[in-house]
Amino acid sequence: MASVDASALTLAARTDFVHAVISEKREAIMSFYPIQSIASAPDKSKSVLEQVQQTFGLIPNIAGAMANSPELIKAFIGLFQQVHAGTFTEAEIQILLLTNAVTNSSAWAVAFHTMLALKQDVAAVDVDAIRARRAPANKRLAALSILARKLIETRGHVIEQDLTAFAEAGFRPEQTLEILAVIAASTITNYAGTMTEPPLEDFLQQHAWQA
Repeated sequence: MASVDASALTLAARTDFVHAVISEKREAIMSFYPIQSIASAPDKSKSVLEQVQQTFGLIPNIAGAMANSPELIKAFIGLFQQVHAGTFTEAEIQILLLTNAVTNSSAWAVAFHTMLALKQDVAAVDVDAIRARRAPANKRLAALSILARKLIETRGHVIEQDLTAFAEAGFRPEQTLEILAVIAASTITNYAGTMTEPPLEDFLQQHAWQA
């Protein structure tokens, strides 16, 4: 796109200009990371996409983008299965995944895990709190969310007080380590989402989020 002196544009023209730049950037990214289907994906990614479709009833755009790398999508599905076979409830897992997405400023993942957290009957007030980078009102969920956020922000350098607060909320010491598996899964999807910028599906639009 040719260089334009934005200061010389009217407000409406500036808005159109910004939208055009964003659209051009998205098109460039999409050319690097097309959203793959089972039919179009690399052969080594196809079986993973089939598993994803069986789980969600569709292939989320983030999975379609990640499928460009069979190594990435296969690493992710292994973590995904381990996380959901662990000791946390599905609601607690969604609290972790939503917290991680917000902490990593991953807009697609925030929208997706907002939807899934609400489906797991997490209170809307607690979901809204995490989206606003606050702790949930529910004390147990707050301890879970706070520790996950601190683990990401401090690169694991949490202090004894953080671990004690987690234990006092009713969690076991080994679950502090289990959180790392959830963070690892989030890191894949959150970073992939930031890199590939998959479009937000229509069913997620009501949960759209900006950092």
